Amino acid sequence: MAVMAVHQFAQCITCHAWSADQSMVALCPNNNEVHIYRLVEDKWEKVYVLQKHDQVISGIDWSARSNRIVTASHDRNSYVWNLEQSEWVPTLVILRLNRAALCVQWSPKENKFAVGSGAKTICICYYEQDNNWWVSKLIRKRHNSSVTSVSWHPDNIFLATTSTDGKCRVFSTFIKGVDAKDSKKGTSSDSKFGELIVQLDLSSSWTFGVKWSPSGNTLAYVGHNSMIYFVDDVGPSPLAQNVVFRDLPLRDVLFVSERKVIGVGFDCNPMVFAADERGTWSFVRYLGERKAVSSASRYGSQFSEAFGKFYGQSKHGVNNDAVETSRTRGTVHENCINCIIPLGDHGKMIRRFSTSGLDGRIVVWDLENEQDLLE
Repeated sequence: MAVMAVHQFAQCITCHAWSADQSMVALCPNNNEVHIYRLVEDKWEKVYVLQKHDQVISGIDWSARSNRIVTASHDRNSYVWNLEQSEWVPTLVILRLNRAALCVQWSPKENKFAVGSGAKTICICYYEQDNNWWVSKLIRKRHNSSVTSVSWHPDNIFLATTSTDGKCRVFSTFIKGVDAKDSKKGTSSDSKFGELIVQLDLSSSWTFGVKWSPSGNTLAYVGHNSMIYFVDDVGPSPLAQNVVFRDLPLRDVLFVSERKVIGVGFDCNPMVFAADERGTWSFVRYLGERKAVSSASRYGSQFSEAFGKFYGQSKHGVNNDAVETSRTRGTVHENCINCIIPLGDHGKMIRRFSTSGLDGRIVVWDLENEQDLLE
């Protein structure tokens, strides 16, 4: 098994984030506080409690280079926390929302962060040096329901979102004076702020957990209908695939390489998906199991095409449904896994990552001995 360490921090964890050297972890124990733990002599000790929000914190991200923490909450606010001497000092970010903030993520260059909300709105926030504060620009009237997740493209311009309206969208977030024009990037730096690059209407249910591949050429996200979607050539004519599985829906995904994805969710056990040499995606195995699908699942694949059509096939490209057999849920986690985060250098191959869930645990996974995932 790929489990490296299991840590029980609380009864329930809504989100977590790591410092750059992984010596500290910040988590929200399903309330309005952020607890920061430090590893001291092989034991995790609570060293900080960040208290500023009035309601449950729904999103947290810790920038690697600038060492800043950003939080988002149901109280409709966001704070940027800076470590000054031995104290975390919060700076309020005015989001101008009338509904809860649901998710947040720093951009790759850490000069912006995005907040998704229940107000059908995305807030792109950046630091205004002249006035010494964080301001936000809003992308409105593009979503028909709550924004459940956001993910930055490696170019620092494009932003992918998922929503409970069942769609995945990609927007331009180019801000004059913040982002520099780059002729090598082509259309990304030529697009205007808030411009809709593509809208993917592949799911018949709520969508979650959107992520880009390391190169930015592939997009993956999940549906509440126990399906995962992969999109290549994101643009006017995308090539899309979907994989169906029998078990409970996923909530989040992570590209560990250009052609391998880990999915986590209500099944309490990470699932591995991979693309073959033709670019066709399929389910490989559960991370807690050495063997993949048995003969029973081959029966599942025989009627998977019809099963996929029942739920709605991709409107662009091919459908590669892989229906898996039911199984006993949970190995290390005992409740829904709602967050998966890479650890270490976010290069072309991620060997370590962590997951957290509603069981209050943070689990560190190491793929070093999983040879089939490192190929």
